[in-house]
Amino acid sequence: MITPLIFGTIGTSEILLIVLAILLLFGGKKIPELMKGVGKGIKSFKQGLNGIEEDLNKEMKDDTQIFNK
Repeated sequence: MITPLIFGTIGTSEILLIVLAILLLFGGKKIPELMKGVGKGIKSFKQGLNGIEEDLNKEMKDDTQIFNK
């Protein structure tokens, strides 16, 4: 039986291997820059989602005011 790879099954040796591969690919000096870029991307994505949510809430509020008249 083939079991799918789930994050809960990744052990310490696999994590160390992944970290080592990242260090070899990007180097020690590039990793902070890479993580900073990832953080900015996540922040921008969350701001976009919040903006969409605010727009939807505003439209729903406007619609309920129209129907209550």
